[in-house]
Amino acid sequence: MHEMALCEGIMEIVEEEARRRSFSKVRTVCVEIGALSHVDAEAMKFCFPVVAVRTIADGAVLEIVELPGVAWCMACSRSVEIAQRYAPCPCCGSYKLQVTAGEKMRLKELEID
Repeated sequence: MHEMALCEGIMEIVEEEARRRSFSKVRTVCVEIGALSHVDAEAMKFCFPVVAVRTIADGAVLEIVELPGVAWCMACSRSVEIAQRYAPCPCCGSYKLQVTAGEKMRLKELEID
């Protein structure tokens, strides 16, 4: 389950920001997860409280914003939403798609004390 490692990485970023900006408590961690990122949002919700125990984020809420996958169809020259890689264009059925969004996961914001 790589989501545990992702949550550990998030905590490293949170703790580094706490040192830089001198805050002592995190109430909410907001993360954006793209539909094509291969990250399971439910697994993240399960892992986050485990990783946050005895840290400045202990008890914090993990908010997840799920972003759609987006691709450019080279056949019909449209930007289209796709649910998974190698899916056909929902407009014309072509498989000539270039993914343009939805591949990443990023820490969007922190609510702190």
